[in-house]
Amino acid sequence: EVQLQASGGGLVQAGGSLRLSCAASGFTFDDYYIGWFRQAPGKEREGVSYIRTNTDSTYYIDSVKGRFTISSDNAKNTVYLQMNSLKPEDTAVYYCAADRVKNYWVSPYYLEYVDYWGQGTLVTVSS
Repeated sequence: EVQLQASGGGLVQAGGSLRLSCAASGFTFDDYYIGWFRQAPGKEREGVSYIRTNTDSTYYIDSVKGRFTISSDNAKNTVYLQMNSLKPEDTAVYYCAADRVKNYWVSPYYLEYVDYWGQGTLVTVSS
């Protein structure tokens, strides 16, 4: 059974930090792009960041560059998103996802075809 178990959301003040975790099981970790989407109230879901664990190739949406860092622990099949200097506009439900195609993060259309989704974890940044 495929599982993506997301954790680490919470309430933080602007300027603070949080670390999200996504523990994967049931599929070959190295064969997939694994990362995070987010959806703010009233907005479309957007791709935030991914990592290809066998090459360490990464992607970040422009709005988080320099503040967020994605990493992986291949021994634990877990991906982390370290979020620093958080802003109120980072408030959203963050979803862990995995797919063999990286384009879903860059052009977030047809997201119903993404292979695997985890449950969302809420990040709230207060001003």
